[in-house]
Amino acid sequence: MNPRTFLINGLIAGFIAGLFAFGVAHQVGEPYVDQSIAVEEAGSAATKDHDHGEEAVAGHSHGDAGTEVSRDNQSTFGLLTATLAIGTVLGGIAGLSSAFAVGRLGRLRPAASTALVAVVGFVSFALAGWAKYPPNPPGVGNGETIGSRTADYFTFQALSILLAIGAVVLASMLARKHDGWLAAVLPALGWLVLITVVGLILPTVNEVPDSFPANTLWGFRLSAIATQATMWGTIGVVLSGLIARTWHAAEKRRVLADSIR
Repeated sequence: MNPRTFLINGLIAGFIAGLFAFGVAHQVGEPYVDQSIAVEEAGSAATKDHDHGEEAVAGHSHGDAGTEVSRDNQSTFGLLTATLAIGTVLGGIAGLSSAFAVGRLGRLRPAASTALVAVVGFVSFALAGWAKYPPNPPGVGNGETIGSRTADYFTFQALSILLAIGAVVLASMLARKHDGWLAAVLPALGWLVLITVVGLILPTVNEVPDSFPANTLWGFRLSAIATQATMWGTIGVVLSGLIARTWHAAEKRRVLADSIR
């Protein structure tokens, strides 16, 4: 087993995860996107006094008129392409991270350490970012602040991942001298405290209009984290399974070689 094996398995797992994530995003998330677009179009039409609101939404590529990509294509082929690309990239990163983690997480076997990498990735990358800077549907957010909001988001994400890596390293060190439960809980609590402090220091963004429907906003955000959970969960399950199969095959070859000697 080498990094190439982990990478290839990770890419396969990520591609499969992208398919499942597309299913969740399309079935659960897209209805809320359509509702948000309808709210935006209605608001634009009322503000600018257009008859149908086509001009008000053309810059956002929501409708078919005046856009290069229709809304139907955005919600199907465009969404599928995005989830497959993101899933494949995340799967590759998870595979390489799992290759690095093998043998460095106490007595965990490769499949178990791979599953742990997926859990840490979901919590530190997806869940933490969603909690601090939850995604907004179309029609929400000030275009003038997109630069600062993006910088704050990626700053938080980078610090969360770095702190998570530090927590895993600390857990590995503690596992050599203390009980496994203690070695796992203390670093996890440490990460939670530190990332909470980081979240309090970084600015809070709240640009949701008071008139925007709360049910649509909350439903969109729940569908976003459900898609992320599906993505990371599938990567963890599929990649762990592939690594376990590869590991068992390698063990059988090793036992056979030893018996021949």
